[in-house]
Formats: sequence, structure tokens, C-alpha cells
Amino acid sequence: MPGRPSTPDGQPYPSDWEDVADLRVLRTKDDNWQQLIRWRRDMGRQGWRLLRVTAGNGELVAVFGRTKNDLLSRSEGPAGD
Repeated sequence: MPGRPSTPDGQPYPSDWEDVADLRVLRTKDDNWQQLIRWRRDMGRQGWRLLRVTAGNGELVAVFGRTKNDLLSRSEGPAGD
């Protein structure tokens, strides 16, 4: 885990995650780990969940996601008008 990509192609998440979720990857220098706290708070307010955090080679990588079902239910909005 630390120092190694999580997939052979270097992605910070397995490619099958893209089939079920919309993903956002945020990166920063590992000595700026406090940034993760702000990302988690800000992304959480928008309905994103923190899925994975990895660190290595001087970099911190955070993967956030929302399931496609969550996205569909948000786009439909309240019924009626």
C-alpha cells in the first residue's frame, strides 16, 4: 500500500469502481496531510464519501466517490410540481 499504486496501471483505485460510482481523486504533498481534513469536510457536504487514502513517494492521494444510484436520485429531485 504506501509507496505502491493500488493497481498495475497506476490508478489509485480499481477500474471496476468506475462502473458503480463517480470518482474524484485529489492529490497533495504528504507533508500537507491537513489538506485531507478540509477535502473530507468539503466533499462530504456535497455527498461524496472518502473511499481510499494512500501515501507514498512524497504524495498523499484521496479517492472520493458517489454511487451512480446516489447521483440518479439527486438528479431526479422531488416529485411533482
